Amino acid sequence: MIRILLTAAVLGALSAPSRAADAIAWQPWSDAAFAQARREHKFVIMDLEAVWCHWCHVMDGTTYRDPKVIALMGSRYVAVRVDQDARPDLSNRYEDYGWPATIVFAADGSEIVRRRGYLNPGEMASMLQAIIDDPSPGPSVTVGPSLRFPADVHADSALETAMRKGLLSGYDRAAGGWSDEHKFLDGDNVEYCLRAAARGDADAAWVARDMLRLQRQLLDPAWGGIYQYSAGSDWVHPHFEKIMAVQAANLRIYSLASVQWPGAGYGEVAGAIRRYLDGFLRSGDGAFYTSQDADLVPGEHAGDYFALDDKARRDRGVPRIDRHRYARENGWAISALCAYSDATGEQAPLDEAVLAAAWVIRNRSLPGGGFRHDAADAAGPFLGDTLSMGAAFLALYESTGSPEWIPRAKACADFIAAHFARGSEPGLAASDTSGASFPKPEPDVDESITLARFANLLGRATGRASDHALAESSLRWALAPDNVGRRGPYTGGLLLAAGELRTEPLHVTVVGGLDEPGARAMFAAARRAPTTYKLVEWWDPRSEPPPRGEAIFPELGRSAGYLCANGACSTPMADAAALSRRLAKVIAEAAPR
Repeated sequence: MIRILLTAAVLGALSAPSRAADAIAWQPWSDAAFAQARREHKFVIMDLEAVWCHWCHVMDGTTYRDPKVIALMGSRYVAVRVDQDARPDLSNRYEDYGWPATIVFAADGSEIVRRRGYLNPGEMASMLQAIIDDPSPGPSVTVGPSLRFPADVHADSALETAMRKGLLSGYDRAAGGWSDEHKFLDGDNVEYCLRAAARGDADAAWVARDMLRLQRQLLDPAWGGIYQYSAGSDWVHPHFEKIMAVQAANLRIYSLASVQWPGAGYGEVAGAIRRYLDGFLRSGDGAFYTSQDADLVPGEHAGDYFALDDKARRDRGVPRIDRHRYARENGWAISALCAYSDATGEQAPLDEAVLAAAWVIRNRSLPGGGFRHDAADAAGPFLGDTLSMGAAFLALYESTGSPEWIPRAKACADFIAAHFARGSEPGLAASDTSGASFPKPEPDVDESITLARFANLLGRATGRASDHALAESSLRWALAPDNVGRRGPYTGGLLLAAGELRTEPLHVTVVGGLDEPGARAMFAAARRAPTTYKLVEWWDPRSEPPPRGEAIFPELGRSAGYLCANGACSTPMADAAALSRRLAKVIAEAAPR
């Protein structure tokens, strides 16, 4: 349950000094915790929290200081605490239950109960005692269905029609957003609406504009950056944490919208997010931190604090920054900065993206082309880190014009195929499948969508059949009817991925020297084209072989831009203005319905 205001009793408990918080012997998630539970005939209780999470702080300061809760946990439970940002495998599995999420296991690892959100001391004590009295699995624990997979990811146009209808009809035309409980911008849904709007879909355009208008209410007016969401089914009760996933998604979407609909203020929002990243989440050596806390004082609602201006806030202090530098979060930031640089033409954000990529390569690389999550991981590797960095390398290839990034993106795809495949089953698991682990590695729908889009676009750039196979396997798993059904109206990513796998991207090749102003202007125009499904390449024939070895460009003695498809290209365009006009026409004709 989401609550915004704390009672006086709760605030008093949070501020009162107590040794009770130390009375619970928390330990990390491990096989040892379950071995102890078996040896001592206990259950395992996991507190899956987020370090930036207000209600996690409240629960830590009230529920886990309650004498009855402490006594029950000490007598029959092994207590495990996990930071969900540090363990993507557990975060993906239980993301519908948090944060905080409370999961209770039998000693053999089977689940007994899953509880979502804040549990007050009475609720927690009652649950703990009920499990001791009867450890049968409760109704919150269900056996997942045996998934049925489509034979062909390109075949079912009826499914796509239904998903599109559900997306648009599921939008709340009165209050905005797709959720009755939390209000936030869903990046995939808005991106799909932007792409459909470019083709003249007036309904999708209205939804996108309305969502972009309302989401601006979650922009921090003092520091920039986007709050995670608003509770209370409206847009005026924000949860003040700022996490990288939200910043990156919003920076990318507002950058794209600023080009498609200039003059609407979207560029200013994107600039404010980029300013926040640079001022708060960027480390001195160029990498990006993970998040900023919702609370100045853990557990105390910070609405009054965030109503202050910059100076007044700083006079009171700054909410804690989670200074972990995960490969996954850095990849998200890199891709978003590329999108912002593409939209604005500014070089500094692209330089920041390159610097962050270099840091991750130096500090998070694994043998074989993959990436670890943190400096040292208790588990993994996790799909999200290598996938995020692979997408970042592909974005850097298109935004810089430098071919050096393609081998790195290819290595990421190869690492993913080697470490996360599930035998003959479609889909790629969220964590390494090469050894025994608990819980059993399974795919995640959001990661599957991202992987399908990344591998498909990479395959367009490389011509490798293995990349296309990776994309199809991932999308085939995501399109299982049960997976689609559980997403409700959040089908934008599925629609984007399905449309991209059956069509070629907007493919622009600029031929000319890297020092030629005409080539540079055409490359900038191609980068600025308002669609994320594009492949932009810059070939300097004086120093590099042509992309994919396609020797199809005539020697003109001047720079030229081409639209390419199926191994053939258009007549050459001699300047950026002509290229921009042609791109606008093609985007309007080709965006998927």
